[in-house]
Amino acid sequence: MSDSVLLSARQPLPPIDYSHAAGAWIHTADGDRLLDAASGLICVNIGHAHPHVVERIARQARTATFASPGALLPYVQEELAVRLTEAVNRPGDGVSLSCSGTSAVELAISYARLIQRSRGQDGRHHILTARLGYHGNSALTLGLSGHRRRRPHPDDALGLAPAFDPPYPGHHHNCPYDRCQASCADSVAEAIDRLGAESVAAVLIEPVNGTTGGAYVPPPGYLAALRRACHDLGVLVIHDEVLTGLGRTGLPLGADHCADAAADIVVLSKGLSAGYVPLSAVLVNPAGVDQLHSSPRPLPLMGTMSATPLQAVAGLAVLDVLRELGALDPTRVRGEDVTAAVRAVEGLPVVRETRGVGYFHAVELEPGTQAAALAAAREERLLLYPFNGFHADGTGEGLIVAPPLNSSPSEVDFLAHGLRRSLERAFTRSEDRSHR
Repeated sequence: MSDSVLLSARQPLPPIDYSHAAGAWIHTADGDRLLDAASGLICVNIGHAHPHVVERIARQARTATFASPGALLPYVQEELAVRLTEAVNRPGDGVSLSCSGTSAVELAISYARLIQRSRGQDGRHHILTARLGYHGNSALTLGLSGHRRRRPHPDDALGLAPAFDPPYPGHHHNCPYDRCQASCADSVAEAIDRLGAESVAAVLIEPVNGTTGGAYVPPPGYLAALRRACHDLGVLVIHDEVLTGLGRTGLPLGADHCADAAADIVVLSKGLSAGYVPLSAVLVNPAGVDQLHSSPRPLPLMGTMSATPLQAVAGLAVLDVLRELGALDPTRVRGEDVTAAVRAVEGLPVVRETRGVGYFHAVELEPGTQAAALAAAREERLLLYPFNGFHADGTGEGLIVAPPLNSSPSEVDFLAHGLRRSLERAFTRSEDRSHR
């Protein structure tokens, strides 16, 4: 039993005693180092201790760390808002800043309901979500999330539950195709109809599934079909790009992989904060902004630590680095070398499937091999992130591979070789156990 007084989530392996982190590497107390091939919790998108970000944060800390936008002119916050709309090619959007993905998702939900009420649609309050997905760790967002292992106790779910099947193999029940197609978005329209369109404010969805099921990518055209189906019924679309936004999938937004898929509201966080300070943002399209401004109801209250100048400066510095990397270029999908490194392990005995896009991939493993794979990866000086329990029967295990967006070719090579050796050793160990 641990004698620590710190209450925190735990992973399958014990935490590492580290001295410092820099770039894509975690340096251990004993002088070794490990490649952070999961970017922390898929958030350290430009590496640890980037000099530009550190310098900008330090300079702002000497000037002012806290200044409420309602009391002191929000110069840097305004600059971040403008730069953010440019970064994701959403000109004219309104931007709200917050301090976590969870708080930003809740803010997006509040905006969707307020927009509907400003249209005179006072009965529209339901938010529909997929049965595989994650949208935050508050009571509200956990109730809406399709994360089977994190579902709250029925008494604590606020009467909420996901409403439709996602378009992924084995997860869209009664799918008429061998593999889902764009028309599988019909199941979303059917879910809206079951509740009554007049009661539905928005559909909230991850454009690429996060760590819940491990980097499932929707079929071509699905997000555009979902958008059309929702808008035909007067329902708004919210994209939860907390994990996928700002380059993680190789494009500025995860939804950019599908034409005509732009959401009414977009939520960003991990890619914007890059692990440096708590920071998130909600972007609302121009039509929604007009409706919010015309509403007699006040905008939702922000948190105390939302939109501080320190947060804004950190976000601006992160955008500087992303722009320099080319991660905000909408014309070229980055991360081909990472994709190749992951796909190269297909066919190994412990690997059921690989999937993903850009700098975000999953390796689904054979049952009972995850612990051995994680331990072997540590021995190969790789840090990977586990995911579990995504199948309908509660089974399913795998590893997330998501290195920083500025990983060098030699670091990606290190990842490729280490990943293969880790999975080969995991198979050997599982075989040894089965023969005992």
